[in-house]
Parts: sequence; structure tokens; C-alpha cells
Amino acid sequence: MSNSTTTLEQTRKATLSGWIGSVLEYYDFFIYATAASLIFPQIFFPSTDPKIAIVASLATYGVGYVARPIGAVFLGHWGDTHGRKQVLILCMFLMGISTMAVGFLPTYESVGIYAPILLVLFRLMQGFAVAGEISGASSMILEHAPTGRRGYYASYTLQGVQAGQILAAAVFIPLSYYLPKEDFYTWGWRIPFILSFVVIIVGFIIRREVSETPAFSAEVDKGSVPRTPVLQAITQYWPDMLRVISMSLMNVIAVVATIFGAAYAVQPAYGIGFDKTVYLWIPVLGNCLAVILVPFVGNLSDKIGRRPCIIFGALGSGLLSYVYLYCISIHNVPLAIVFSLLMWGAVYQGYNAVFPSFYPETFPTRARVSGMAISQNIGTMITALMPALFTSIAPPGSSDIPLVIGTLTFGVTVIVAIAAFSSHETFRARLEDLGNKKAEPISKEEYELKREQAFKANV
Repeated sequence: MSNSTTTLEQTRKATLSGWIGSVLEYYDFFIYATAASLIFPQIFFPSTDPKIAIVASLATYGVGYVARPIGAVFLGHWGDTHGRKQVLILCMFLMGISTMAVGFLPTYESVGIYAPILLVLFRLMQGFAVAGEISGASSMILEHAPTGRRGYYASYTLQGVQAGQILAAAVFIPLSYYLPKEDFYTWGWRIPFILSFVVIIVGFIIRREVSETPAFSAEVDKGSVPRTPVLQAITQYWPDMLRVISMSLMNVIAVVATIFGAAYAVQPAYGIGFDKTVYLWIPVLGNCLAVILVPFVGNLSDKIGRRPCIIFGALGSGLLSYVYLYCISIHNVPLAIVFSLLMWGAVYQGYNAVFPSFYPETFPTRARVSGMAISQNIGTMITALMPALFTSIAPPGSSDIPLVIGTLTFGVTVIVAIAAFSSHETFRARLEDLGNKKAEPISKEEYELKREQAFKANV
């Protein structure tokens, strides 16, 4: 077998492993997000005050993100010392077990305060597990991909995330539509969680087949795998980690679209009155568009660079958040769907499709998973607390909710754009030079030649 054929095969295997793993893990993670907005306020919290129940339920959603920096430290260390393959298998098992457990939890009516306590416990376990998924999968694909195609192939990690969200919402739609309301709230909502046993089986079968990356294997062969990659990332690359933390605040768009937007549109306390089944289609359609666009945007970032894509995605989707929330406020379902597609399904992908290559390219092989995992998860943790913050600042009954929440959202996306602008461009750097700011990028002519060679090899 020729070297180019081997490279092609391993690139495809790594991409499939990252894609399917992201689908399954984020199916698990987002069925919780869907249930936290639509179901959990009624069954896991006291029914005496619906407003408090909404805030408390969305706070448990945020708790999963609080655990992510802790998981990022452990799983980042594991990925940089034991390999990308090992950490991805570990993440899969932890996520599948914790999600299945939520499906068997008793309700508040049955066990009282123990119901939300157990819910928080398993959400913490979910957050811990998912902390290493994107950084591990992105590093795995990036280190298998050829120069000139890293942005394209790494984007499949996030295409998998979007597909997982489609799957999460799609599982809830027929259940909520066909089951009587009482059955849905009693046992129907549990089915998507219990089905997570598939995550463990399918994920393990696929991920055990992929080879460890040449970049990590080379570090092992040289004996240069660090004992404390987390410490190395923090002490040597802290300015880049701060930039990644700031850019990861872009998760606020997903929060507005799927978490706060869902609660605002569906929960009776807000008085908007969208039917929960109808509203479930908004994230489904947005993610369907994202699945189509992500590889194209990833490929675009290989042509024009990572930073322009992220800056455009940040500022554009931040401005569209005003309009999206306004459409919900005027009870206009068709317009809400259209602007969800524009904001989250299309413009947001300028960031979403590019960060899986940009973040790991910012760090060297020896600290890549740790640097990305810790900083990205700190940023997403901050944004995950925003649903509860939004409902506190603009609670049910307050006026100008679209203006208040839209302004906060746009302010965050401005921070993202500034962080991207201040970062080093990475798309023309050699893999071995990534993380070395003094290294000169290869010439435009050499870069285009490598892209052409990769295309000819069908990589």
C-alpha cells in the first residue's frame, strides 16, 4: 500500500471517528438541553412557582458546563499523555452511562428534593465527559489531515455536533406529537435518554478502529510527551488560552437559539405560546442547514484564513439575535424559523465550522488537547450560565426582552471578534510548526501546491 493511500485511509477513518463520536456524544448532551427547557421544570422541581422552576431547570443545564473545565483538565492531560484515541473512548463511556442514568431518575413528586440533586449529579458527569470530546476529536482529525485541508476535515467534528443536535430534537418530536401529554411527561421523555446505550456500543466499535495520530506517535518515539501538559499549556500558552476562552463565548448564539429561545417561546410563564412540537423544529431546521454549510465554510477557511470567517460569523449572528428574539416576541412562527436559519444555521457557521481547526492549530502537539480543552470549556461554561442570567435579567413579564437579551448577546460577539482579530493566523502553517509563533508560514505558492496535491490524492 502506498504512503498516499495510507494517508487517505487514515484521514477518512479519523474523520469518521470524530464525526460519529460527536454525533452520539452531543445527542446525549443536547437531549438534556431540550428536556431542561421543555420538560424538567414540570417534573423535577416544585410546581408552586413556574417562574422559579424555569430558572432552576435552566441552571441545571448550566451546571453541566461548570463541570467541563474540571473534565478538561483531566481529559486534556489524558489526551496529551495517553493519546487522542484513548481519551475519545473514555469520553464515550462516561457520557453514555451518565445520560442513561438520567432516564431512570424519579421525579420531584416521588422523592422530593432528591430528584433535582440526582439530576445535577448526572449532569455534572455529562459535563465532565463531554469536555474532552471536541478537543480530542479535532486534534485527532487535524493531525491526520494534510496541509491545505485541515480546516475542511476538522470541520466535520462540528458537523457531527450539529447532527447530534438534530438527532436529539428529532427523537423528541414524534414522542411529543404522538404520545398523550400525560404519558409524555410520565415516561415518554425517558426514551431518548435510555437509548443512549447505543452511544456506548456504536462509539466503541468505530473508535477502536482508528489509529493513533502520527504527530502524537512521533512525540512518544522521541520521548518528549510531557508529564504535565496542562501546566505547560498554562505557563507557556496562556495568552492564546485567553483568546480561545474569549472566542468560545460565541456559544452564546447556541444558547439564545436553543435554550433561552425555547424557554421564551414555549414556557407558559412568558405568555408567548409557541407549541412545543412546533418549536422543536426550529433547532432541527437550523442544524440541518448547518450540516450542509459546515464543510463548505471549513474549506473556505483553508482558502482565506480562519480569522475572517470567525469575525464575520460572530458579528453577523450577534446582530441577527435581535431580530430572532423579536420574531418570537410578536408570536410569528414562520419569521422565527427564518431568522433562526439565518442567525444560527448560516452566519454562526463562520465561527462554528472553523474553530475545530483554529483552536488546536494554536497549540503544539505536546499540549494541544489540554490547551484547547481547558480554554474552550471555560468559555462555554461562562455562556452556559447565561440562560439563567437571561431569565433573571429579563424574567417573564418584563418588557423589551428582545432588546435587552439581544444587546447582551451582541456585546459578547464583539468580544469574540476582537479575540479572533488579535490571534495569529494558522491556516498556512506546517503541522510541526503549529504553536510556534516565530515560525514563518509557508509561502502562498507552496501552500496552494500542497492543497492541489491533496485534492489530486482525493484527501
